[in-house]
Amino acid sequence: MTRYLVVSATRAEAAHVPVGLPVVVTGIGKTAAATAVTRALLETDRSGLVVLNIGTAGALRPGREGLFLPGRVVNHDISAAALRALGYDPRDELVLDGGDDTVLASGDTFVTDPVVRDQLAARADLVDMEGYAVAFACEALGVPARLVKHVSDSADAGAMAWPELVDASAQVLGAWLADLTGDR
Repeated sequence: MTRYLVVSATRAEAAHVPVGLPVVVTGIGKTAAATAVTRALLETDRSGLVVLNIGTAGALRPGREGLFLPGRVVNHDISAAALRALGYDPRDELVLDGGDDTVLASGDTFVTDPVVRDQLAARADLVDMEGYAVAFACEALGVPARLVKHVSDSADAGAMAWPELVDASAQVLGAWLADLTGDR
């Protein structure tokens, strides 16, 4: 039987998770996310468990809006090329089973600069701050992860309105979880 663990960076993004689903609020950024997810997974029975990382994301390309289940996630703020040149594999890209063709870029930068957004758009469709870390921790501990991201902004100056935008995304994410679990 499949069991779910919902992972969210903030309480605001998890505000509409159906009652009864376990939720881990990690805090913002890759380090906080990886640490919280690892701790949660080590403290629970992982058999039949699927981690659902819900949250908001910035659109890196025009026309990207709504809900996405990225099938690939990249760590965008690591010096991957330099590390490869030194002979190391930075594992800066992960493939996720059950995802769509969307690519999510994760990093510790809150993207509000159109120049940064456009650079990231060469590699990805969406940007967030935790998805890669959640997927990496889950892979390391043998637990499937699905990233469920709702576009809240266009990864530009408008992203600074995130506190006013997050609840609309949280409602969509909560409805998606309710549909998945049959809790409507």
